[in-house]
Amino acid sequence: MSETIQLTAGDGFAFPAYVARPTGAARGAIVVVQEIFGVNSHIRAVADGYAADGFLAIAPDAFHRVQHGVQLGYTPEDIQAGIALKASVEHLAAPGVLADLQAAIDYAGHAGHKVGMVGYCWGGLLTWRSACLLRGLAAAAPYYGGGMTVGVEPARQALCPVLCHFGAKDHAIPLESVEAFKLAQPAVEVQVHDAQHGFNCDQRGSFDAIAAALARERTVAFFMRHLA
Repeated sequence: MSETIQLTAGDGFAFPAYVARPTGAARGAIVVVQEIFGVNSHIRAVADGYAADGFLAIAPDAFHRVQHGVQLGYTPEDIQAGIALKASVEHLAAPGVLADLQAAIDYAGHAGHKVGMVGYCWGGLLTWRSACLLRGLAAAAPYYGGGMTVGVEPARQALCPVLCHFGAKDHAIPLESVEAFKLAQPAVEVQVHDAQHGFNCDQRGSFDAIAAALARERTVAFFMRHLA
């Protein structure tokens, strides 16, 4: 069962979140953090998939503070629109969208569930930041988090177990920066797949079914260890 609900952040800002519920008792909860394309059909399908695995899944709208109802595709024009929206959110005064992610974590854990977070591309970066800065996460799994291997990000310290997925052929995240991140974060589990950026998304040309299946298998097992 799925629905869209309204959440309220600590600063009073209200925003929508897509919620997918398991058929039986939840074995834990997972916050699913979008790419730069909004809570589109792919992200909703990801949430549905985790619900089918027995988790309560919630995908908050991370663009709502700058634009409502964003659901982009994967054309070059969509990519440019998503990049501009991401930049607008990144320029918000702190805590910005992290306040919305904290509200999603709080909602996900309201029934006593342990809460994990998984995010893709920009959502991977936000997942990493959440693991280091927010309260209430028991596990986090960033996928090819753009920006998380450079600047101040590798110096952050995670407050929960983290499993990262990267692509060895990622044009946006050089493999050397992934190796440097691994050295800076010996406690973080880093998986490198023989795939491109966005390999998990079956709506993108970079989709890699083998890498996506392997990463998901490992991520579900990771969440089972830390949430169930």
